[in-house]
Amino acid sequence: MKKKNTFTDFIACAKHFIQQGWTSPQQLAVRGRSAGGLLMGAVTTTASDIANVVWMQVPYVDVINDLLDATIPWTVYEYDEWGNPYNKTFFDYMLSYDPYQNVKPISYPNIMVQSGWNDPIVGYWEGTKFVALLRHTKIDNNTIILKTIDAGHMGLSGENYYKDLAFQYSFMIDKLLT
Repeated sequence: MKKKNTFTDFIACAKHFIQQGWTSPQQLAVRGRSAGGLLMGAVTTTASDIANVVWMQVPYVDVINDLLDATIPWTVYEYDEWGNPYNKTFFDYMLSYDPYQNVKPISYPNIMVQSGWNDPIVGYWEGTKFVALLRHTKIDNNTIILKTIDAGHMGLSGENYYKDLAFQYSFMIDKLLT
């Protein structure tokens, strides 16, 4: 019942960096993967003007629907960490921060979402439907891309890892420089 502190603390830190003149929203890029992707999704739907680029890898952005589906591996085991959505108190709290449930018609930053076809922890469909909803709902011209790779939750390895990393950094740098 204190998960939202993660999001408010992150936003407060970013705003502090901006207020101190260390960066600006136009120069700030943020990144998170898995539950860190949830952080990025919640920050994006809560404080969409805080960064120019949001980079999410295998993002856990559909908390409610995932935790209501006991057929997804690990779901029931996650109740200890996230709460049981069949309990109205937990459901309402999760609903208040669930990125997918909180997309609204506003301007969003440039966003790159990467999903893995073979991810047993965060299904590729989470990032896919989040991107689709953002594209359908947003009111700006910023770029939102989805890259689905032939990998699992930990991503690619070897030479492919470095090629993919170069692609991701190229997107980020391009958006920060334009």
